[in-house]
Amino acid sequence: MKNILEKILLTKQKEVLARKERGLFFRPFWDYPRKSLEKALKTQDFAIIAEIKKASPSKGLIAREFHPKKIAEEYENAGAAAISCLTDEPFFHGHLEFLAAVREVTKLPLLRKDFIIDEIQIEEARAFGADAVLLIVAALSPEKLNSLLEKTYELGLEALVEVHDEKELEIAIEVGAKIIGINNRNLKTFEVKIETSLALAAKVSEEIILVSESGIKDHADICLLKAAGIKAALIGETLMRAKDKEATLYQLLKGQK
Repeated sequence: MKNILEKILLTKQKEVLARKERGLFFRPFWDYPRKSLEKALKTQDFAIIAEIKKASPSKGLIAREFHPKKIAEEYENAGAAAISCLTDEPFFHGHLEFLAAVREVTKLPLLRKDFIIDEIQIEEARAFGADAVLLIVAALSPEKLNSLLEKTYELGLEALVEVHDEKELEIAIEVGAKIIGINNRNLKTFEVKIETSLALAAKVSEEIILVSESGIKDHADICLLKAAGIKAALIGETLMRAKDKEATLYQLLKGQK
């Protein structure tokens, strides 16, 4: 089976070329004051970046009833430190307009979750209200990662730099990433193991904020992450499948109903 990341990146290259041809003229939130994801993740004992996503390549359609504004409000009410919003269309059924819609209703830091390969996507992120972008080490050369990180800071945004293994972790540290996400999902097999976060956490200094991604299902998982020195988790599917998202997020954080 072809690596899903390779397939996504081929599609993303075409998407970026089309955007460059059209230009970026609609910038509803370009001058919107930015909020710091880094600070937000430091203010809680354990922080949750609650994710808004309709579908994924591995699980298909996750949320048939999908109302980004309502979901964002529920997340904020339940104590999320930040919100992640999927904007990839072909594989995750996302859209930049979802990002702008969420920006209208929440004061929390907002992460644009997509496959960023070009500077214009970072401009899009600022234009549509994001405070931070996801940069995936596996999708970029070290040189491109560094240049995109510089562009991110230049535009007043922050970055969550995602890694999957020790080699990628070394690259993220080398480019000076301040927030590193450890994805527990193997992009080739889709296997998810929370042990990936636990193992890599031991190799990172306390100055870097670690965010565990994928496969976090309950408060017991969060206790394991905290014990390993991890400061936050990005949680999507568990919340998106929940009928009562506020109650589920509260249980994840507090371990009680």
